[in-house]
This record gives sequence, C-alpha cells and structure tokens, in this order.
Amino acid sequence: MTTNLNETFAAVQVASRELALLNDDIINQILNAVADAAIAETPFILAENEKDLARMDKNDPKYDRLKLTEERLKGIAADTRNVATLPSPLGKVLKESVRPNGMKLTKVSVPFGVIGIIYEARPNVSFDVFSLCLKSGNACILKGGSDADCSNRAIISVIHEVLKKFNINPHIVELLPADREATAALLNAVGYVDLIIPRGSSSLIHFVRENAKIPVIETGAGICHTYFDEFGDVNKGAAIIHNAKTRRVSVCNALDCTIIHEKRLTDLPMLCEKLKDSHVIIYADAQAYQALENRYPAELLEHAKAESFGTEFLDYKMAVKTVKSFEDALGHIQENSSKHSECIVTENKERAALFTKIVDAACVYTNVSTAFTDGAQFGLGAEIGISTQKLHARGPMGLEEITSYKWVIEGDGQTRRN
Repeated sequence: MTTNLNETFAAVQVASRELALLNDDIINQILNAVADAAIAETPFILAENEKDLARMDKNDPKYDRLKLTEERLKGIAADTRNVATLPSPLGKVLKESVRPNGMKLTKVSVPFGVIGIIYEARPNVSFDVFSLCLKSGNACILKGGSDADCSNRAIISVIHEVLKKFNINPHIVELLPADREATAALLNAVGYVDLIIPRGSSSLIHFVRENAKIPVIETGAGICHTYFDEFGDVNKGAAIIHNAKTRRVSVCNALDCTIIHEKRLTDLPMLCEKLKDSHVIIYADAQAYQALENRYPAELLEHAKAESFGTEFLDYKMAVKTVKSFEDALGHIQENSSKHSECIVTENKERAALFTKIVDAACVYTNVSTAFTDGAQFGLGAEIGISTQKLHARGPMGLEEITSYKWVIEGDGQTRRN
C-alpha cells in the first residue's frame, strides 16, 4: 500500500505547485462553486452520512460530531463563502529593507505546500480544510477516521467534480484510505508532505506526535476550566457555565471543570441551576458535593474521583473543584489544563489581569464563555484547528496560520567579500 500512497503523495506535491498559478479571483470562484455544490448535493451527502451514523451508537459522544444535517451543511456552505470573501494571505510583504550594498530584502508570505490533516469522526473538517488550504495556496491530504469514511468520500467527490469543471488538478485535495496503514504512510511521507495537523482526541494527537517524521502542529484536545472567583457575578457565572458546558458538548471548547472559590460555595447551586435541564452529571469534590446536595438532582450528582479532573468529557458531564484561594485555582489549572481555553469570572480587574497574565493557554477569557474559541467567532473564517502548542501558531488557526514565508533578495551583481 505504501508504494501506491507514495504515488498519491507525489501527485499532490505536483498539484501544489500548480496552485501557485491560480489567482485569487479563480480561487474565490471555486470556493463559491463548492458552497453551491454542498447545497445542491445535500441529499447525496446526507444519505452517505446516514450510512456512517448507522454504524455508531447514538450515545457515543462522537455521534454529534459525525452527524450532518441540512442546517449544518448550510452553515458549512456559508463558512466556505466566507473564506472566499477574506483577503488572500499570500504575497504579503512582512518586512522590507535595503542593505548598505544596495541589496533589497523582502520577507513574503507563502504557502506551506502540502498539508496533511488527520481527523476523526468530523466530516465538516473535509470542507473546512479544503477551503482554507485552497485560499492559502496549499494542497491537502486528508486522513479521516473509518467512522466517517462514507461522509468524507461523498464530500471529496463533490469537491472533485467542481475542480474538474474549472479544469483544476483534482489532486490538490486527496482523501486517503481510512485504515491505519494510510496513517503510518502519511506520518512518514518525508519529502512529500510539509506539515501534519492532527484534529481529535488527546490519544490521536499523542500518537501523531510520537510517530510523525514530519513537523506537527497539535490541535484539538481541550480540557477547559472556568474559575468562579470570590469576586464573581453569579448571573454572569451561571450563564457562562451553562453556555460553555451545554452549547455543544462534543467540541473541544466545551467546559470540563468549574473551579469555585470556597467563599462562594453557597452560590454553587445557582451557578449549576440551568445544567439540570440538560441532565449534566456533576462530579463534585467533597465541599462542592455538600453545597449541591439536595439542591441538584441526586441522580445527576456524584462524588469526584482523581480522574474526574484533567478529563475532556465531550459529554454532558462536568467536574467541580473547590479552592481556598486564587493561587490554588491557578495551580489546579496549571496541573490539569491542555492549554486550550481557560476562563475567570470576576469583577476584580486586578485579579482578571493577573489571571490573563499567568494562565498558560492559547485562549484566556475574562467573563466570557469558552465556547467562543472558534475561527469563525474570531473573524478568521472557517478554522483548520485550534493549536494548543506555542511554535508557529496558537489558538484558532485560520489562513495566516497556515502560511510560512520566504526571503526574496534582489540586487545588481553584488558579491560577498568577507
């Protein structure tokens, strides 16, 4: 299989060079045509998605990520059109200077070349990655999970039909087989692939990091905390906790743990009041359990265990940790965070400023739901992922984050003498 995939990788690499010849107008026309096709082919895409859904337990947290609907496809089409309206990230002059010898240096933004994306049961990623990669001049190799293989193949076939109408090399986007051998081949595609971006669970990201021979930008795993400070506003806190936990539990910006200052434990039932409606199971430490007992449904209240903290639930579940001080809250976040999104609810500006300064995460919020960690919400268009590392890109990754740069040097016969 590896030999066959090397042929695929080589074809994508050739196609990536052809992308450099496309102007932004053509790229935008293609993106709008893909959005049109997503709407026109909705029955076909949903029928294929149903095949994937039929194989998955409806109680699996990944089911919601896997599920496509007419409404979600409309949203995907809107995101694709939105990317077409964004300015091109390519050819930007990032720095310019003329040396004493007359030599002119220009630092210019350029594509990475070929980007490999490894993702799980999230077929919307196929559209998102294609639109962002096309707009940024990158070819992309997609490696989806077996859970979403029918959905992904339907989506890529729709995109390929559009590319053929524009006489564009369809190898600018390729979907690999859903087996593990294809993952191994992609992680070892040195000389063909410039960057790997895994999107999914912490185990997937760990596997890619440990096995890739190509540079990796880690994205996805989000163990998110909201700290309700002793100076927090109860109404704001209740709204933020409810939104961050229940808006969509299967996404990486969903709330996993509420930390509460012990001076505000009497407010905990009100902070959790709205969670009852969504049947959120709360894993509370001893003090929090006592505060919630008889104030929160008994069948939804459990004693926290060590593993309740530092867990990305991706489900209607939430841990509650009681702390004695602001410093203890910072320590708990430091110990359990995946450096994705962290929030403080407080009316104390000095404390908010300290939280923002000290907490080490891609996105740090004051009195705002972590649900906003999203490329579209940040005005970046569709996102290719949320980076939880520090090299090259951090937080929601839009167009600029999937470009690199090169130095262009112009002269008139200058030679170096020392």
